[in-house]
Amino acid sequence: MENTQHLKKRLKSVANINKITKAMELVAATKMRRSQEIALASRPYALTALDLLANLTLIEKSTKFPMPELLQQRKIKRVLFVLISSDKGLAGSFNSAVFKKFEQHMERDKEKYRQEEKFFVAVGEKAFQYLSKKGIAVLRKFVQAGDYTTAEQVKPLTDFIVKGYLKTSAPGGASWDRVVIFSTHFRSALKQEPHVRKALPIQFDHLLETIKEITPSTGKFADIIKEQNITFGGEIKDIKEYLIEPSPEAVLEDLAKHLLFMQMYHLILEANASEHSARRMAMKTASDNASDLSETLNLQYNKSRQSAITKEIIEITAGSEALS
Repeated sequence: MENTQHLKKRLKSVANINKITKAMELVAATKMRRSQEIALASRPYALTALDLLANLTLIEKSTKFPMPELLQQRKIKRVLFVLISSDKGLAGSFNSAVFKKFEQHMERDKEKYRQEEKFFVAVGEKAFQYLSKKGIAVLRKFVQAGDYTTAEQVKPLTDFIVKGYLKTSAPGGASWDRVVIFSTHFRSALKQEPHVRKALPIQFDHLLETIKEITPSTGKFADIIKEQNITFGGEIKDIKEYLIEPSPEAVLEDLAKHLLFMQMYHLILEANASEHSARRMAMKTASDNASDLSETLNLQYNKSRQSAITKEIIEITAGSEALS
């Protein structure tokens, strides 16, 4: 049986770990609630923005009106892949799920990407470490977005993507014709799903798929959608008419950039909520495991201590009998 002194040291170490993980769980739970509120509150606006963006793509299909370059289709020669992860670890399977989705996507479409030049951007320190470990050159990384991402923190990433797509002040001369984003969608505190989204070029089918993914199936907002029979993303025959003044070209160009920015902002918010939820569950699991291990070690310690006492009593009794 293991030495009592050694068991006592292990018990103390497990107790200290339990305190740390419990404290981290409480911190993560606080951040989780706040990030969830922000992400869920942004969904109605994000859905409306995506719906408007989808309508603009339908207008581009059905009319000869000159549309912004972000809405125009082009031949794909270069692809930018954006991986959204966390800066910190101890978040369970949050990061590994995104990386696994990335690997599956690249393996499934490797023939399609074989003829295309590929660029990679890391959002989060863990994504940068993952790509670097794989020997993949990272064009640029964006880190320290904060626990609750603000619009100002997302703007550099969106500007970087748009400039490279429009080939204006492209970083290092790099440019791309398609942007594919790997991120995590927040379903609930217990469920987060990694998703692949094609942000550019802006296409109706891709936007409709994104809208379906982020439209909640339960909750207050889902009930409102059902009660009022709200639909997102119509057909060509259902295109809404827009009166744009004074210059449709200038307005639509800025509007397309803003709507793309809102899409990126919402993706980061969803990733934040997912990260804190995953970390909270990971720390809760660690705390529970530490408590279970502490109980097991405590039982072993008591058995070892009792065995030592019994042995001493036997030795004293045997010595007493020998003297008598």
